[in-house]
Amino acid sequence: MKKELIVELFEKFEGASYFFNNLECWSARDLQKILGYTEWRNFLKVIEKAKAACKNADVKVTDHFVEVNKKVELGSGSQRDIDDIALTRYACYLIAQNGDSTKSEISFAQTYFAVQTRKQEIIEQRLLDVDRVTARDKLTKSEKKLSGISYERGVDDKGFALIRSKGDQSLFGGFSTGDMKRRLMIPDGRPLADFLPTLTIKAKDFATELTSHNVIEKDLSGANQISDEHVENNIAVRKILIERGVKPETLPSAEDVRKVQRKLADDERKLLKDIKKKKG
Repeated sequence: MKKELIVELFEKFEGASYFFNNLECWSARDLQKILGYTEWRNFLKVIEKAKAACKNADVKVTDHFVEVNKKVELGSGSQRDIDDIALTRYACYLIAQNGDSTKSEISFAQTYFAVQTRKQEIIEQRLLDVDRVTARDKLTKSEKKLSGISYERGVDDKGFALIRSKGDQSLFGGFSTGDMKRRLMIPDGRPLADFLPTLTIKAKDFATELTSHNVIEKDLSGANQISDEHVENNIAVRKILIERGVKPETLPSAEDVRKVQRKLADDERKLLKDIKKKKG
């Protein structure tokens, strides 16, 4: 495929996208022309195949193919509504996969939407990674805060470690910190939270913040009072999770948060390097 055609098609695809209900979409009518289909009825056949592929992938069709109306100009200067379909990037990808591959436009679209979909997946994964790292940092700060409050109220390091352990046992339905580390095959010497999924990290953080708040509000002191409060808060958080169908002790482990942090840092360094190259 000639470079000029690639540039032309790229600009057409980029220019045709619009936002529908805060979601990037393409008009099926516009896509029909870009992909070189002269007849709407012929293009509808491709769309139907794409819908079938979507359904076979156990993806909700109406989330990606939304029937809408499109206004078109008539020769008299007036307008009339015609049937149209708002297509997500995924829908466009499926249409390209089910189109006439002998068409250069289809060939380009298959690559374009595959790459664009992959970009979105990368962005979404990065956001999830950032969220997990942020949650882990927040838990560390919350535990340091509770440790400081506890120390001022007569709890030493050994006592605070016991408080945290009892909290974990309450959150994980009777499984201790050590039990959970063995269940999740976490290396010795590494914190349990470094391998927990984001939801569980946030649950632990919420319980810890509750304890810090209530220790001050209720003027609690000593290991026993603070431990009892922390246990109650973890039981309360566990109850919320169970009511929503989540058993924290059954959730699988997540990637080592340290590896995730390094990956994010490497990405940032590469980005800065690319920016410097472009400026240079």
